[in-house]
Amino acid sequence: SLHLLQTALAGYELLLEDQSITRPEVITIIDFSLPSDKERLWVLDLVQWKVLFHCLVSHGRNSGELMAENFSNKPGSNASSPGFYVTGETYIGKHGLSLALDGLEMGINDKARIRAIVMHGADYVSADFIRKYGRLGRSLGCPAVPKVLSKEIIQTIKDGSCLFIYVPKTSYISNSPIISKITSTTKV
Repeated sequence: SLHLLQTALAGYELLLEDQSITRPEVITIIDFSLPSDKERLWVLDLVQWKVLFHCLVSHGRNSGELMAENFSNKPGSNASSPGFYVTGETYIGKHGLSLALDGLEMGINDKARIRAIVMHGADYVSADFIRKYGRLGRSLGCPAVPKVLSKEIIQTIKDGSCLFIYVPKTSYISNSPIISKITSTTKV
């Protein structure tokens, strides 16, 4: 939605200003207001204003079944965390090429690194899985993407770009340090 895009880009501008992100040319947006059987991840090229990827993405198993409804920043919670992240380095893990993520929102997602919340490819993020179970498989909190796209997506967004996981819940919106900054600086 337009509101979601505006929020993502306003947060991105703030992060660019305070140099939290060093790769301004792309942004990744995950919309957890959508169910897991819908393509709810977008990677946008902000230089050419085009969509580079639009695909499925998982949420954590303790966030919900088809919909992601519960969120946590706690280690061991196996839930997703909303908010703004900066992408880190890549490494080869048990899911192959993986991408470290650093949460930029205190109390909301700032434990992402300790929790090993990373982007990786997974077999359970596929149309086949949805056909069988009516929803995607779920991660331990990681935004896992389809195996066939994971390498390309990770190479495109690694090393300092903005990733935003949108959650239409007041528990996130009203506690988000970045969203409260956006709202206070927006000219009405």
